[in-house]
Amino acid sequence: MRVLLKISWEALQWERTHWIDPKFLQKLALQIKEIKDKWHEIVIVLWGGNIFRWVAWAANGIDRTAADYMWMLATIMNWVAMQDALEKAWMVTRLVSALDIPEVWEKYIKRRAERHLEKWRIVISVAWTGNPYFTTDSAWVLRGLELNCDMVIKATKVDWVYDKDPMKCKDAKLIKKASFKDVIHKEIRVMDHTAITLAKEWNLKLKVVNLYKPWAILKAIETDEEGTTICD
Repeated sequence: MRVLLKISWEALQWERTHWIDPKFLQKLALQIKEIKDKWHEIVIVLWGGNIFRWVAWAANGIDRTAADYMWMLATIMNWVAMQDALEKAWMVTRLVSALDIPEVWEKYIKRRAERHLEKWRIVISVAWTGNPYFTTDSAWVLRGLELNCDMVIKATKVDWVYDKDPMKCKDAKLIKKASFKDVIHKEIRVMDHTAITLAKEWNLKLKVVNLYKPWAILKAIETDEEGTTICD
C-alpha cells in the first residue's frame, strides 16, 4: 500500500514551546520504520509552523505572499531534521521540493518521485506546492493524488476529528467517520476547504490520527478502528 503521511508541526514540538524535540523525533522515526517494514510505500509532508507562523507575521504587516514563502522555508528546516532522523534509523530517503535548491534536495518531478517509491525509498515532499496562498493541506492532497496514494493520513495531536476544538470546548463531540459534504457544510476545521474540495472531487480517502498514541499510524493503515475517516 502507498501511504502519504502529513505530520503536524505541533506534534514535533512535543512538550516544547517551539522548534523540535529530538527525542520525540527519534521515536517518530522508529514508528515510520515499523510502517516501512510492513512493506508500505511512504510519502511524507510536514508543516513548518513550529519554526514560523505566518499568521503572527501577517498580523504585523508582513505581506501574505512573503509570509507564505517564509513558511515554505520553515518546512525545509523541519525536513532536514526529519531526514536525518530517518536515515539514522537505517531508512533510505529522498527530499523532493517544489522550490529549486539543488544543494539540499532535488526538484519535485512526479515520475522521479514514483521511481523513488518503487525502489522503496521514503519520499519527503517539502515547500508545499511552491505557491503562496496554498497551504500544506492542499499540498498534502495534491501529492496524494499525483502519486496515486491509497490513503492519506494527517497525524496530529488529537485522537480524532471533533465538531469543535477539543482543546477549547469541553462539549466537543467525537466524529469517527464523516463525509466530505459534512466537513464542508458543517465547517469542521480538520483542514482547509480547498484541500477538502479537491479530495472530494477525486474521492481520496483521508484519515486523522493521534501522532502521540503508540503505533496509531500503522493501526490506521491496517484497520478502520483507529482515527477518523473522511470519505464519500
